[in-house]
Amino acid sequence: MPLTREQILNTSDIMVEEVAVPEWDGTVLVRGLTGAERDALESNIVQANRDGSTTVDTRNLRARLVALCVVDEDGERIFSDEDVDALGRKSAAALDRVFSVAQRLSGLRAADIEELRKN
Repeated sequence: MPLTREQILNTSDIMVEEVAVPEWDGTVLVRGLTGAERDALESNIVQANRDGSTTVDTRNLRARLVALCVVDEDGERIFSDEDVDALGRKSAAALDRVFSVAQRLSGLRAADIEELRKN
């Protein structure tokens, strides 16, 4: 039997996973992006040029995604957008570990970034 509108809208479908980060001496909670958050991230990555072309800005992408996806026990972000540069200065290994989980939980693939470059 197909799902109803109410069933879909009332389903808690954002996954959260605890990730050990030895470089930070502890664990963090990582959640997947919502559809709106993913669209906003992708819009931020694509930069329009004056000549009508576009470029993909992946600078500090790991830190950007980590800032969006690391949450407290109530599911609230613990990092603000203003924390991205500071996060970018943290261990690449730690960021990559958290980024990989956030990427998986959000359904982001490396091919998605490449597709943004093409389009």
